[in-house]
Amino acid sequence: MNKDYYAVIMAGGVGSRFWPVSRQAFPKQFHDMLGTGESLLQTTFNRINTFIPSKNTLVLTNGDYQDLVKEQLPALTNTQLVLEPSMNNTAPCILLSAMKIAKENPNALMLVAPSDHWIENLEGFTADITTAFEECKQDKSLLMTLGIQPTFPNTGYGYIAYKKGEKTINEVAQFTEKPDYKTAKDFLAQGNYLWNAGIFVWSVEAILAAYQKYLPEMYALFAAGEAFYNTAAEFDFIEKNYAKSENISVDYGIMEKADKVAVLPASFDWSDLGTWGSLFDKLEKDTNTNVSVHAKLQVDNSRNNIVRTAEEKLVILKNVNNYIIVDEKEVLLIYPKEDEQDVKKERLRAINEQGDKYQ
Repeated sequence: MNKDYYAVIMAGGVGSRFWPVSRQAFPKQFHDMLGTGESLLQTTFNRINTFIPSKNTLVLTNGDYQDLVKEQLPALTNTQLVLEPSMNNTAPCILLSAMKIAKENPNALMLVAPSDHWIENLEGFTADITTAFEECKQDKSLLMTLGIQPTFPNTGYGYIAYKKGEKTINEVAQFTEKPDYKTAKDFLAQGNYLWNAGIFVWSVEAILAAYQKYLPEMYALFAAGEAFYNTAAEFDFIEKNYAKSENISVDYGIMEKADKVAVLPASFDWSDLGTWGSLFDKLEKDTNTNVSVHAKLQVDNSRNNIVRTAEEKLVILKNVNNYIIVDEKEVLLIYPKEDEQDVKKERLRAINEQGDKYQ
C-alpha cells in the first residue's frame, strides 16, 4: 500500500429520508441497511482499506457519534477521529481533516468519500481512485471529483458538466444543483453531464492552497491550531473554535470557485442510498419483486414493496403494491413508494406533534 494515500470518510449526517430506522441518535451510516451483517460505515471503511492503509483513514463525524464510531471501528485511534462540535456543513470539517493529514504527511494524497454510499465493483473503485491519486500527484494544483454516468434524468442529484475531449479525465465546466426534470433530460441529451457523487481526490497541498485562496478566514481560523493537531490538545482547540467557522459546503466554498477542477467518470456501479426507493433498487427481489430486509415475507398478490423489520419477523401482505413498510421500535411506517421524498416531512411532523423521542 502507498504510504501517501489517505482517506477521509464522511459519517456525520442524520439520514432523515431513511426514518424511522435512521434517527438522530443512531443514523443510517451505523445501521446494517443492506442486510449484509455490516453497517454502511463498516462497509465503506473495509472497501477503502483494501488499498489505503487503515492508519491513514480518518472518520469525520459529529461529536455525538464518537462512541458509535469507536464501537464499530475499534481499530481507530483518537487522532483518526475528526469530531465536529457543531454541524457547519462540509467545508470546515474537510479543511480540518486536510490540516491534520498535512501535519503528518505533507506529501499526502487525500480521498474524501461519504460513508453511506452503495458501491459495487471493488476493482473498478480501487482503479478509479488510484488513477485520480496519480493524476493529483503529477499536478499538485489539481482538484478532482468522480462523476457517475447518469442512467435517467434524476432530479435528486447534482450534476457535473465537463468540457468534451478525448481524455478520460476532463476539465469541469460547471456544477449544477438538483435540476428540474426538463433540465435533467436536457443534461442527459447533451452527453457531457455526470451525476455528482460527492467523492473528491486531491493532494493536501492543493486543497490547502484552495482554502487559503477562496476561504481565507476559515483557513486562518484552523491554521491557528496547527500545533495542536494530532495531539491531546486538539479536542479543546476544536471545541473552542469550530463553531466560529462559516457554515458552507466544500462544493460552494471551493469546487465551484477553483480554477483547476477535473472529473473522472466512475467505472463502478453507484447509488447514494438516499431513500427507501434507492435501497429497493439495489437489493435482491423475490419472485414478486418485493424486497425484504430481515423480515420473512408471506405474500398474496403483492408486488414491488420494500419491507424492513426486526430479524425473522413474519410479515403477511395481501393486495399491497409499491409500499415502504418499516417496523422500527416504536414507529411503524406504511408509505407509498412514489411519495418517498416526503418521509423527511413525516419525521418532522412526528417530532412536532408527538415529541423529540421520534427524531
